[in-house]
Amino acid sequence: MSWHDVVSKLRSILGIKLFDLAGTPVSIATVLTFIVIIIATFYISHLLQRALARVFQRRGLADVGNLGVGKRLLHYVTVLIGLGVALETVGIDLKALFTAGAVFAVAIGFAMQTIAQNFVSGVILLVERIIKPGDVIEFDGTIAKVQTMGIRATIVRTLDEEEIIVPNSQLVQNAIKNYTLQDAQFRVRAPVGVVYGADMKKVWQVLETMAANLEWRVKDRDPVVLLREFGDNSVNFEISVWIDDPWKRQRRKSQLLDSIWWALKENDIVIAFPQLDVHFDPPIQESLNRLGQRPAANA
Repeated sequence: MSWHDVVSKLRSILGIKLFDLAGTPVSIATVLTFIVIIIATFYISHLLQRALARVFQRRGLADVGNLGVGKRLLHYVTVLIGLGVALETVGIDLKALFTAGAVFAVAIGFAMQTIAQNFVSGVILLVERIIKPGDVIEFDGTIAKVQTMGIRATIVRTLDEEEIIVPNSQLVQNAIKNYTLQDAQFRVRAPVGVVYGADMKKVWQVLETMAANLEWRVKDRDPVVLLREFGDNSVNFEISVWIDDPWKRQRRKSQLLDSIWWALKENDIVIAFPQLDVHFDPPIQESLNRLGQRPAANA
């Protein structure tokens, strides 16, 4: 068999019609061409992401959040363009395809509203970058660190080392606290109450000195000591210091409370605790005294 015969036979095999799609015949060659273009698209996406990483490194923007968001957006755009090119290359009219599947798409859209909502929310998060991998956020009373961001959901890790899959729509539609949006500084507060008999000037001085000597606080932001209120059983103060990592807020608050305890104890300042004084009216007091003076009955 000559080379010409082999080529002719191969062409006849590749030209075998498999099915029609939107009025366009789809053959084996069509399917293979489509697959090759899709593979090439993913390879091109990989090359573009590597090039983007080099650009970010040269410009000093190669942190985890910036680079991850940029790579993901570039990948989605590249794949979308490649898919369109693949469909057009094999002879499928995208306009006709969209027209033919419009009714079906509407029906699927109603059934997949939640998925579509999360998808759009994911695109918004990736574009606006108000939440990035590595950010410390608070939602529904839960403090967590963002691990990875997908087009449908975001994976976060809580202080208890639990991983939570959060739909992107919740992060877009609800109020979210982002403790690291512009900077990572966070204020740690601790209340303390002292007895009314304490020297308030001394209390103030001790608390300010203690807070200023904390090694782990942000040095360029002064601690704050406030007299909050005159309570029922104590004079209540609040001490607040700044830290540079919100993820350590619980540990730092524990250390702050420990420092407050020892600072007051070493200066003989009593930390107040709830007390209750009971006073009896004179007739009741007189009756109690008589009961106490009554001689015990003989056995």
